[in-house]
Amino acid sequence: MTEDGSVDEDLLTIGAFAARARLSAKALRLYDRLGLLAPARVDDGTGYRYYRADQVERARLVALLRQLDMPLARIAEVLGAEGAEAAGRLAAYWADVEARVAGQRTLAEYLRGRLSGRSSEMYGKFTIETVDVPAQVVITESRHTLADELPTWIGASLGRLVAAARECGGMTGAPFVVYHSEVSMESDGPAESCVPVADEAAARAWAAGQGRVWKTAVRVEPAARLAYTRITKAQVAHPQILAAFGAVEQWMAGEGLRMAGPCREIYFADWDAAGPGDPVCDVAFPVG
Repeated sequence: MTEDGSVDEDLLTIGAFAARARLSAKALRLYDRLGLLAPARVDDGTGYRYYRADQVERARLVALLRQLDMPLARIAEVLGAEGAEAAGRLAAYWADVEARVAGQRTLAEYLRGRLSGRSSEMYGKFTIETVDVPAQVVITESRHTLADELPTWIGASLGRLVAAARECGGMTGAPFVVYHSEVSMESDGPAESCVPVADEAAARAWAAGQGRVWKTAVRVEPAARLAYTRITKAQVAHPQILAAFGAVEQWMAGEGLRMAGPCREIYFADWDAAGPGDPVCDVAFPVG
C-alpha cells in the first residue's frame, strides 16, 4: 500500500491473483495458513490479501506438489531449494512413494490370496522343521516401534549388541528378534533384539553400565523347541514374511502343537553380504 493509502498497482487482489494462478481464493488462504505462500501484503484495516505477479509460479508449484500428496514439511524443503537441489528433493520423495506403493501392492496380492482361500497354496511353499535350542544368556535391547521404523531399528540394535558381545565373553549363537506383541502400523510391540553371549557375569556388568538410553537388559532365554521355516533375504521384506509366519502357525495347528512363547526372527547370515535369494533368517515359534 502506498503512502496515500491506495493499493500499489503492482499488487494483485486475492481474486485477481487466484484467477492468474488458476487456483481458488480458498486454496491461497490455506497455503498462507500453512506457511507455504504468504501474501506480499495484508491490509491492516480490511485484512485483504495482496500478491505480487511473480508469486504465481510458486503458487502453481505448491498446488502441483500437493497433488503428489507431499507432506507440508517436504513441500517446504523443495521450495526452500533451487534448481538441481530442489529437483533432487522431489526425486527422493517420489522414490519413497514408489517404494511404499510397491510394498502395498505386494501386501494386496498377499491379502487377495488369503481372502480367496489360497492360504494353503501360499504356505505350502515353506518347509517347516523343528529344532531344540538350549538355554542361553542373552543381552537385549527393547523398543516400542511401528512397522515402518522396524527394519532400521533391528539393524541398529543388533549392530550395537553384536559389538557389545565382545565385552560379554563373545557371541554363542545367532542374533534374534523377539516380538512380544504385534508390530504393525497400528501396534508398536514391543520388539526385543537379542544376542546370545558366553559370560553372564560380564553381561550383567555391561548392562549395568548402559543406563537407560537403549533399554538394555540381560536375561536367560530358557531352553525351547522351535518350529521354524528358513527364508531368503527377499522374503524378509514385509509382507512376504507374513506368509512365512502364517505357514509355521498353520503347520503347528496341523501337528497339534501350541505356541509356548513369542514368535521370533533368527538372523544367522551376514545380511550385507547376502543376495536376495540367499537364506538369511529363520521365522520361528517356541512350541509345546
